[in-house]
Amino acid sequence: MAEMDKQAAFTRELQLRFEKKIKENEITVVEYWKEQWDKLITMKPEGIAALQMQMKRVSEMMANRVRMLKKG
Repeated sequence: MAEMDKQAAFTRELQLRFEKKIKENEITVVEYWKEQWDKLITMKPEGIAALQMQMKRVSEMMANRVRMLKKG
């Protein structure tokens, strides 16, 4: 019985550490993309075309990142 309790405690601890790491990674990713969008918000484009180009650049960065994650 004590062995099962040890295993259950170990499994719980491992799951908590895993969830914490996933959360930290998600925070890092969201902060990065928020910075990218904040740059878009603060820029003063000379027209809608310049803004669209920057938005497209961010979108391409996101697409590239997704492709890299799918490869790995």
